[in-house]
Amino acid sequence: MADRLIPMKEVTTRVPFTKVHIYRLMNRGEFPRSIKIGKRRVCWRESEIEAWIASKEADRTRDGRS
Repeated sequence: MADRLIPMKEVTTRVPFTKVHIYRLMNRGEFPRSIKIGKRRVCWRESEIEAWIASKEADRTRDGRS
């Protein structure tokens, strides 16, 4: 099954960050890279966003936070 591509609007509904903060994290290598699909349009692989969220939840559990 092909991985679904999701736009920034959907990414920002899944993670509590602004567009600017997402791009800052991407530049630091701390967030999945976007895929350019047009001159002014980018998307993300849904599986990469879900994996990133899961890793943050795992970090929280590992650190003893609930």
